[in-house]
Amino acid sequence: MNENSPPSPHRAGRYVSQPAGYRAFIPAPLPPEPPVEIDGRLQALLSQADRALGRLDGSIQTLPHPDLFVYMYVRKEAVLSSQIEGTQSSLQDVLAAEAEILAPDRPRDVDEVVNYVRAMNYGLKRLAELPVSVRLIREIHGKLLTGVRGSHLTPGDVRRSQNWIGPAGCALKEATFVPPPPHEVPSALSDLERFLNTDSDMPLLIKVGLAHAQFETIHPFLDGNGRVGRLLITFLLCQQGVLQKPVLYLSYFFKRYRQEYYDRLQAVRDAGTWEQWLEFFLRGVIEVSDQATVTARRILTLRETHRQAITEQLGRAAANGYRVLEHLYEHPIVSVNEVQQVIGKTYQSANDLVSRLAAAGILTEITGHARNRRFMYRSYIDLFHDASDTVR
Repeated sequence: MNENSPPSPHRAGRYVSQPAGYRAFIPAPLPPEPPVEIDGRLQALLSQADRALGRLDGSIQTLPHPDLFVYMYVRKEAVLSSQIEGTQSSLQDVLAAEAEILAPDRPRDVDEVVNYVRAMNYGLKRLAELPVSVRLIREIHGKLLTGVRGSHLTPGDVRRSQNWIGPAGCALKEATFVPPPPHEVPSALSDLERFLNTDSDMPLLIKVGLAHAQFETIHPFLDGNGRVGRLLITFLLCQQGVLQKPVLYLSYFFKRYRQEYYDRLQAVRDAGTWEQWLEFFLRGVIEVSDQATVTARRILTLRETHRQAITEQLGRAAANGYRVLEHLYEHPIVSVNEVQQVIGKTYQSANDLVSRLAAAGILTEITGHARNRRFMYRSYIDLFHDASDTVR
């Protein structure tokens, strides 16, 4: 297929009329036929995306403690991916919830985002013993929905009824898109799993882009499909060793260009335009990789700035100040009791240290209370707020 010839309308699958009077889409197994043509613009984007991923992976490895960067990046992704599905919780809400700050104005949906973090971390650990598969996808889905909105929609179970996509409150016959009927879902998922775990010379980013779109088309669950489908991207890159740490999350890009994201996916189903979808996907990989690389460099600069401030302002307490600073990269909201555990000193020593870190501009008290106070490493959190706050 060349750039001037129209793609086959059945290249990604076909719409099939159902007994109830609606038309559902039955996806064709991957890879597409005719095959994806990787030349011209798509080839150039693929090369840029590979380089951007390489730079990102290298930047993460230069951090003194890469896992601490991952801790915050995972939470940023959880917030953005959940916001695409309608939650209102912010990154600070999630961090506050994990620090057990029970603010009266805390969004009710923050538990959904916390569940997303748990599901992501669970899946990343399971990758050590289980490849990306239908089983792993179902386990992640179970973690994602247990105990929150949507928990009545069979967490971890492939759907047994028809779902559809469209404006809020629309009926099935008014839907923008109707995924395959439930009896077709198991075979479609099996085909996807086979594609994911079959060796081929297809570039990995192309394979991942195809897999994400196919998963969203199958829409195998009654709720949570978008979030699981976005997790799938990072799991596949980590499984293949392209990234040593799970730091590529496309929710920022998909949210920023949400309508184009939906339009590109629908065009694949309607017109078989896989190449155009992949161009969009690779643009996202490039933009998000570059953004994360910049954030990693800013973390290094911030850490050195604050280590210098501790050296200059804390005197003999500097060693304990360094310990607390490293702790803040994983737990950017702390209490005096928590600091006491980190340094292994008396409560009074911990309280004095927290006061001195606040005077140095490293910690900020956020509760306004005289007791049960919490302190935030605001300048670090702000590095992750920059991108999410400017999302359109």
